[in-house]
Amino acid sequence: MELTKRTLLAATAAFAMAGAGPAVAQDWPSGPVTIIVPWSSGGGTDATARMIGTLLEDEIGVPVAVVNRTGGSGVIGHTAIADAEPDGQTIGVATLEIGSMHTLGLTDLTHEAYAPIGLYNSDPAALFVRTDSDYDDANALLAALEDAEDRAFKASGSAQGGVNHLAMAGMLLAAGMPPDRVAWVPSEGAAPGLQDLAAGGVEIATASLPEAAALIDAGLIRPLAVFASERLDSAPDVPTFVEATGHDFALGSWRGIVAPAGIPEDVQAQLIEAVGAVVQKPEYLSFMNDRGYATQWTPGDAFESFMEKSDAALAESLAAVGLAK
Repeated sequence: MELTKRTLLAATAAFAMAGAGPAVAQDWPSGPVTIIVPWSSGGGTDATARMIGTLLEDEIGVPVAVVNRTGGSGVIGHTAIADAEPDGQTIGVATLEIGSMHTLGLTDLTHEAYAPIGLYNSDPAALFVRTDSDYDDANALLAALEDAEDRAFKASGSAQGGVNHLAMAGMLLAAGMPPDRVAWVPSEGAAPGLQDLAAGGVEIATASLPEAAALIDAGLIRPLAVFASERLDSAPDVPTFVEATGHDFALGSWRGIVAPAGIPEDVQAQLIEAVGAVVQKPEYLSFMNDRGYATQWTPGDAFESFMEKSDAALAESLAAVGLAK
């Protein structure tokens, strides 16, 4: 069964490459595959990567290990993916931050360091407070921030310049306040930032609703608004930020599978085929839908174009909030 799948993948890739001139077919996979996650365990990127890894094992017939390489506001993990041998045995999850890290001056890495496999998820950020917070809605929180001194409130949810930091800064700008009105406490992903909120280390957090689901279910934190153009089917009772406050602002994160640049084209084609099959499996779709994660599949060149546009938009946003280097 697994041999048949691998043979079909190889045949598909060979057919796709038939018009590209002579090429030597690559024996992929030649051993265990590793998926590098640049963020901490327990967050949405880690959870979705582990589900993909589990199903990819069945699809390609070799072990698939998920490894968290955290640190440097995402730089360490993204660098580890880019620096891996470009043979398809090491791939990784790139996130929106690959478009912000170089603009922040943290690294020279850009999306050009990767061969795009496919975009599999994008989710809007949301605004959270503790369940025992004095602020019952987003308007009440904004009023308190308006009256407060700069940096009197603290917030967390991502690295400096990460999507959730930009969500906080963009929210403040949309409400007519300086983007540094709230002190940002960097974290290696949404999970530790949300845990900091639950523990009382910060007063506010921004992250996606699926990433916060466990702490919401435990009664420790609650969402005030979601930064989306319309309410989410998975959380119809949570208003959009514009509904809650009258200020129009939306922003979200994305996740995609990439390989190091320079990977043979036939191996890239096999990866696109294999991961594309995984994200259509009922087990995967059930996992994502049950947790409120949006699903999509934007493979290859279309994913590369998406990353280019995301990079440009992030550069503009970071310049607006005074973080571009």
